[in-house]
Amino acid sequence: MKRTILRMLDEAASKWPAAPYALRKTDAGFVAVSFAEARERSREFAAWLLSAGFRRGDAAAILAEGSPEWIMGEFGLMMAGCVSVPLSIKLLGEEIPFRLNHSEAKAILTTKNQLKKVLGSFGRVENKAIRVVYLDDDPDAARVAAAELGIPADRLIGFDEARAAGRTAMASVSAALDRSIEAVGEDDTVTICYTSGTTGNPKGIMLTHLNYWTNCHDGVEVIRIPEGWRSLIILPVDHSFAHTAGLYTALVCCIALYFTDSRGGGIATLRNIPINLLETNPHFLFTVPALSGNFMKKIIAGVEEKGGIIEKLFKAGIRAGIAWNGNGFDRPPFGTRLRAFLPYTLARLIVFKTVARKVFGTSIRFCVGGGALLDVKQQQFFAALGVPVYQGYGLTEATPIISTNTPNRHKFGTSGVLMPSIEVKIVKSDGSPAAVGETGEIVMRGGSVMKGYFKNPEATAQALRDGWLYTGDLAYIDKDRFLVVVGREKALLIAEDGEKYSPEEIEEAVTFSTDTIDQIMAWCDQKKYTTALVTLDTGRVETMVKARGIRTAEDLAKALQDEFARYKADPKAKKVQANWMPAVFQVVAEGFSDKDGTVNSTMKIVRHRIVELHRGLIDYSYTTEGSKTMNPRNLETLRAMFKLG
Repeated sequence: MKRTILRMLDEAASKWPAAPYALRKTDAGFVAVSFAEARERSREFAAWLLSAGFRRGDAAAILAEGSPEWIMGEFGLMMAGCVSVPLSIKLLGEEIPFRLNHSEAKAILTTKNQLKKVLGSFGRVENKAIRVVYLDDDPDAARVAAAELGIPADRLIGFDEARAAGRTAMASVSAALDRSIEAVGEDDTVTICYTSGTTGNPKGIMLTHLNYWTNCHDGVEVIRIPEGWRSLIILPVDHSFAHTAGLYTALVCCIALYFTDSRGGGIATLRNIPINLLETNPHFLFTVPALSGNFMKKIIAGVEEKGGIIEKLFKAGIRAGIAWNGNGFDRPPFGTRLRAFLPYTLARLIVFKTVARKVFGTSIRFCVGGGALLDVKQQQFFAALGVPVYQGYGLTEATPIISTNTPNRHKFGTSGVLMPSIEVKIVKSDGSPAAVGETGEIVMRGGSVMKGYFKNPEATAQALRDGWLYTGDLAYIDKDRFLVVVGREKALLIAEDGEKYSPEEIEEAVTFSTDTIDQIMAWCDQKKYTTALVTLDTGRVETMVKARGIRTAEDLAKALQDEFARYKADPKAKKVQANWMPAVFQVVAEGFSDKDGTVNSTMKIVRHRIVELHRGLIDYSYTTEGSKTMNPRNLETLRAMFKLG
C-alpha cells in the first residue's frame, strides 16, 4: 500500500465514517463534516477540477481561514493530481503576486474576509485566466465584488457550486478521476509552502505524500492521542505545524477539529477564541508562544483583579508548583517537594482547576507549542497550573516536526525528544560532530525531509547535501538526549572581532524576568556592543507608573532600565555572557505586528523587516547621544506613550 494522505483519508472514512472530522461555527452552532462526507465532497470538487481543465501537476493556492472547506479543497486538489499552495491570510496584498506567479497557480481558493485583497493583487499576476474558488456562502456577492474590479464573473465559482458541477460531471470524468487518484504516488508533491520566514525572500518548499505520512505517524507514535479527542484549531492552517499535526494527524487518530469562528475578520476571530474554547471544550491545543503568552497574561490579570486570598493562594501555588515540578524530568530533592506540597495542593484544589476551566474548558489535558521557542517561564507556569504546554521544534523543510516534549517525557527549556524515524546529528562549524552538550548546527535526514525548493536548485543544493538537511538552526543534545535549540545561525549577533552569539538566548533572559517588556529584538552587526529594540506591555507599565508614583519620563526610563536588568539577579533566568547583553535599548512605541510584516504568521519576529523599518533607531544606538538608555528619543517616546512630564 502506498503511503499517501489519500490512503489516510480512505482509512479514516472507512473506519470512522460518521465521526466528526471538521467543524465550522454557524448561527446554529458548530456544524460537522464527517470523515466519509469529507472524502465524498473532496471527490466532487476533484471531479469539477478535471472537468474544468485542471491537469496533473497544476497548482492552486489556498488563501483562507481554516475551515472544513479548506481541508476538502486541498483533498480535492490531491485527488485531481494537483498541487496545493497554502498561503498565509496575513500576507499583504503586494506579497501575493510573487507566490502565485512563482508557483504558476491556475486557481486560488479564498473567503469573504480575504477576497478584496486577493482580487486586488490580480493586476500583477501573470496568469490572467486564474480562477477563484470562493469557500464561503453567497458567491453571487463575491462575483459582484469581482466585477467591480473588472474581473469576469465566470472566473469565480463557489465551492458548493463547484461540487454540484462535479456531481453533474461525474458520469463523464469518474473513470479519469479514479485513474488520477490511483496514480498519486508517495513522491508526488502535495504542497508548495512559501514560508513567511524571518530572513528575506520566501522559498517554495515542496512536501510530498511520504513526507506528511512519515511525520504524522511519527507524531502519533510519540504523542499518543486517544481516539475521539477534540481540538480547537487556533493556528493558521497554512502553517506546516497545524497542517501536519492538525489536519492530517486527525485522519490517523479520529480527532474532531473545531475551527475558530472567523466570521467578521481578524479582530473578530481573536475575540472568538476564548468563546470558542468554552464552546468546544477541547482535549488539547496546538499553540505558539505568543498565543500561550496571551493566555498566561489573561489568567494572571484575572486573578489579580480578584485580589485577596485568591490572588495570594494562586501565586503561592504557582511558585510551589514550579518548585514541585523542577525541570519536568529530574525529580527535585525531597525537601523541596515537602515544602511545596501544602501550598501546591491547596492551590490545585481551590484555585487552579477553576481558573483553567474558565479559560480552556473542563476537558483540557495539554497543549503542544511550536513555531518559535517557548520560554521556560511559560513552560513552568502552565505545568504548575495543570495545563502543560509541551515545546516542540521543527521547520517546514522537515514537514515540520523534528522533536517534541510529551506527557510521558519532557524537560523544561528543551525542545524534547527526536521523532523516531529520523536521524539527527549536531555539526560544529568545522564540520566535525559535536559532543554531548556542545552546540552546533542541526543536520537531519529521514522520510519527512522535503523534496526541495520549487524552481530553486541552488537553494536546494545548499540545504540538501548527500541526503542530509542542513537546518541552519543551532542546538545541542543534552545528557538525557533532549534537544536544546539555542537559535538560528543566520540571526546570530556578530561582534567586531567576528565572534557570534544567539539573540534568542538574550531575548529569553530579558523577558523571563520582567513583564513590562512585551517584545524584544537584540542586534549587533560587527559593532562594539549589542543594542535592543523593545516594545512595552502598556498595561503593566501603566500599573507600575501608578504604583510607584512615577511622574516624569526620566523616572520611568530609569525604572524600565532596572526592569530590563532584572535577569541579572534572577537565579532562574537563562545565563548569558555579560559582554553580549545589550548595553542600551531603544523603545519602539508601536508593537511589532503582522500588519507591517515585523512578525510572521506564528508571531515570530521577522528580524530583517524590523531592521528595515527601524534602521535609524538601531544606528542611533551607536551614536554618542543614543548609546545610553536615558536618551532624548526614549524620553520623548515615553512621554508620548504615558503622558508624563
